[in-house]
Formats: sequence, structure tokens, C-alpha cells
Amino acid sequence: MEKVQEKNSSESQKELDDLQFQLFRMRENMKDISKDSRVLGIDQSKDDEWMIVHSIDDGRTCKIMLSDCQSPYRGRCDFSLVASYSEEKRAIHIGDIKGPSGYGYGSICMNYLKARAREHNIPVITGDIAERDWDHVDRLIHFYEKHHFEVTIDPDSKSGEIQWVDV
Repeated sequence: MEKVQEKNSSESQKELDDLQFQLFRMRENMKDISKDSRVLGIDQSKDDEWMIVHSIDDGRTCKIMLSDCQSPYRGRCDFSLVASYSEEKRAIHIGDIKGPSGYGYGSICMNYLKARAREHNIPVITGDIAERDWDHVDRLIHFYEKHHFEVTIDPDSKSGEIQWVDV
């Protein structure tokens, strides 16, 4: 029983030390990130790592990015979702999602993209699934359906389309 308490105390101290380090790094990274882009918020990954959410938006293209609080910001993000606005601003089209899968980064960015659409009264988000995505198409379908997108797949041409409509 004493060893369990000792281990729990040791684990708790390690978690506290890690959190303090992440908070220090968050503060330092926020200063640097805010020079390059607009900070949108702070969120946590599936592994409970703190991420700084930031964006660059020129009115034609919106790039939502994540930077972790474990390493120093060196001008590059750890994950990004790039989308463009339609001419008449009635839709946002997802062009690319870059970064590792399985950490919840895509979900964080998607939630911020949906919030951006709502802020600008844009009711639709669209995107394409290309042949280059075909090796992980099942994972993409799961991801988009989890985020309430309608997914249409054409296995013959190895392509597809996604669409989210805000209700």
C-alpha cells in the first residue's frame, strides 16, 4: 500500500512538472506565434498535451494551425488545415490537411474551422477526397462523418466529395 502511494505521489509530481513546463513553453510560444499569425485559442490533444491554435486569414484563404507546448516555436506549426473561401463567401472549401493522424489535431482544427464559418455566416464547408488519399480513405470517411459531413465516394475513380451544412 505504501509503495502505491509513493508511486502515485511520484507520478503526480511528474505530471505537475510537465504541466508547469508546458505552461512556460505556452507563454513563450504565444509571444512568437502572435508575431506571425492570430492566436485563436488553446486546446488539448487526445494525449492531454496543450496546443496553441492560431490562424492566418487573408480573406481568400484560411489556414488554421496547431503548435504544441512541448517544444519551442520556430516558425512552423505541427498541424494545419488549409481552406479557401468561395467567391460569394457562401462556402469554405478544405484544400489540405497536413500533419500526423491519431492525436485529435484534425478534430481541433475542424472545430475551429466550423466556428470560423459560423462567425462569417458561411453555411457550407466542402472538400474533395483525391486519389492520393486513397490509402487512408477509411480513416478520412470516419473523420468527416464524425464531424457531421456528408461523404460521397466513387471507388472507380478513387475520388470523393465531402460537405457539411450548418443547421
